[in-house]
Amino acid sequence: MQKMEGKVWNFGKDIDTDLIIAARYLSTSNPIELAKHVMEDADPTFVSKMTPGDIIVAGDNFGCGSSREHAPIALKAAGVAAVIAPTFARIFYRNAFNMGLPIFELTESSEIKEGERVSIDMDAGTITNLTTKKVYNFIPIPPFMQELIGAGGLMNYAAVEIAAQGN
Repeated sequence: MQKMEGKVWNFGKDIDTDLIIAARYLSTSNPIELAKHVMEDADPTFVSKMTPGDIIVAGDNFGCGSSREHAPIALKAAGVAAVIAPTFARIFYRNAFNMGLPIFELTESSEIKEGERVSIDMDAGTITNLTTKKVYNFIPIPPFMQELIGAGGLMNYAAVEIAAQGN
């Protein structure tokens, strides 16, 4: 279904939704505005350093905290191609797929260092560190969740399904 490749940016464990997008920016739901402030409180220069297609690799419990959808929306709008972590907060996990942001559970994520390049093959279930040549197998994403990502999120998926029923 999807393959992606990007430069890695590392963040630690327990990155909560306030670090992903601070509450002071939640007066808007405009993805372009939110994107300007992604990870600002964790790394004030992140948005200026990253390139669309880059990948965040983090520690356990990424996306903990509040249940706001703004966090995956902001990451996706900023151009983050995917997030890799050993575990995700349950509500963030669901919100990410609903918003079309690919996330991958990889217990060995700490082995992937900032600045390295990785390639993710959703069909093969592999993450390849292109810098070290090490290949990792991630916890498979169920087919329906892959469909959500491919459609760009739940709303896009639903729109296509509704349109198909009208024919």
